Amino acid sequence: MTRQGHDEPTGQAKITPAYNLPCDYVIHTVGPIVNGRLNDEHCELLKSCYLSCLQLCTKNNIDSIAFCCISTGVFGFPQREAARIAVDTVKEYQQEHDIKVVFNVFKDDDLNIYRELLS
Repeated sequence: MTRQGHDEPTGQAKITPAYNLPCDYVIHTVGPIVNGRLNDEHCELLKSCYLSCLQLCTKNNIDSIAFCCISTGVFGFPQREAARIAVDTVKEYQQEHDIKVVFNVFKDDDLNIYRELLS
């Protein structure tokens, strides 16, 4: 961010080399912060996070990506709604693009939500 001279906008994504990580790239995105009631703008920004990352994969001939639970936790996005947006966005993108997606979860609650949505 220092080199580009500004913060990355919410909902957008950047790709960098992975250096010593066991992958080729890291895709970074800034998720929305939910303070108070969830609204349509939060939901659209979260969808944009997933879509921006997927589009970077396609642009860079990357055939797989692992997503964490973007914006949940300290960013305050409700887990179930965030998971629904993630799954719906990925499924829609996969209709036109061949990309493998892994949802990497930390909490058992998230695991159960994703299992339910993907079953």
